[in-house]
Amino acid sequence: MKQYELTKKELLAVGLMLFALFFGAGNMIFPPALGQQAGTNTFIGIGGFLLTGVGLPLLGIIAASRVKGDFSGVAKRVHPVFGLCFTFITYLTIGPFFGIPRTGTVAFQIGVTPFLNEAAKSSGVYLFIYTVIFFGITLWLAMNPSKIVDTVGKILTPLLLGVLALLVIKSLITPMGSFQPPQQAYANAPFFKGFLDGYLTMDAIAALVFGIVVITSIKDKGITEPKRIASTCMKAGVIAAVGLALVYISLAYIGASSVSAIGVQANGGDILTNVAKVLFGPFGIIILAIAITFACLTTSIGLLTACGEFLSKQIRGLSYRVAIVLISIFSLVVSNVGLTKLISISTPLLTFLYPIAIILIILSLVDKNFWIYQEVYIGSVTAGAIISFFDALNAAKIPLGPINHFLTSYVPLYENQIGWLIPAILVGFVGWIIGYVRRQTTEVK
Repeated sequence: MKQYELTKKELLAVGLMLFALFFGAGNMIFPPALGQQAGTNTFIGIGGFLLTGVGLPLLGIIAASRVKGDFSGVAKRVHPVFGLCFTFITYLTIGPFFGIPRTGTVAFQIGVTPFLNEAAKSSGVYLFIYTVIFFGITLWLAMNPSKIVDTVGKILTPLLLGVLALLVIKSLITPMGSFQPPQQAYANAPFFKGFLDGYLTMDAIAALVFGIVVITSIKDKGITEPKRIASTCMKAGVIAAVGLALVYISLAYIGASSVSAIGVQANGGDILTNVAKVLFGPFGIIILAIAITFACLTTSIGLLTACGEFLSKQIRGLSYRVAIVLISIFSLVVSNVGLTKLISISTPLLTFLYPIAIILIILSLVDKNFWIYQEVYIGSVTAGAIISFFDALNAAKIPLGPINHFLTSYVPLYENQIGWLIPAILVGFVGWIIGYVRRQTTEVK
């Protein structure tokens, strides 16, 4: 029986949907900040940023497609208990505990607070009303996961891209100024600094979550053969990656050319707000508010859908619709805690989880070609987790004293928050030797 093939238009819609799921408000903020700091080194810095901010998420989607969207299957190669715990913690962290609530809070802070007076900003009433509406819309659009491509890929994403295009085109037609000399780490090692900034987008974890959304959408289009699903996911991932790369480069250019017009700003949100004012006057704030709202809404829909699909499969008797209602209510409550508290609580956990996710993604991609034994998974993940645990303690601002001094002195790249990399490779190699010897011994017996 001949399998149905997606038309180019359908494939583009799936790719645009995936692009929008990745492209949240945080992704809008990082590149302009990079541009301001990198200055004349912007394009070198953005090259490093693209490797981790675009390359890793693409690899994550490919890895997720190979395990039918259930990445717990890869995590279970370390140990079944680890696989279950890691997957649950990942979904809960990037879902109702942080990722979903943050979309509502960020959308309010950047898209609404510029229009409020100081008294209204300090009142929690407006945030509550906004998040009720925001998560109500998210829940309504996520109720039918088979329609997410039509909702996000064909409607919301083109609107988001259109709004972003206004900012970019206007900045090209009427340049705000020339690139300034680079600042901070971008003066000495722009590529490496950009590499680290892209790593902090956390989209590699999001890729593991969004894999199930993309696969569900593809299946609903009539494609059921695993190889075709994986192939379609890869093509959609490439479309999303190209879109992300183009937008990141454009936003970095906006940031780099804005210094003489708006000065050096504290963060990317302030950069975009001031740039919008310079380029379009008061109307610019409205344009930015629309872009931020669409970016947050599309990401919120994707995260809610993914978490609902996962929990309904893992918890017997819990339907998808009941799951997303419960997640939406919980996210609404958490979002009203405030963005600062959300970040302070979640950042250490994300710092711990992210390296483990990267290790699992890479191992799953090379597994079939390099005979990756279970000992490799155990060794690499354990070594990476130990180092990232101390990174998480640092992120939580827990003083480590001599431990930090020791790790900085003897663990390469520890100061740059990727000290887990070399130990994971070395211990993984030791695991491969152990696995090889064990296999040879077993075959001899």
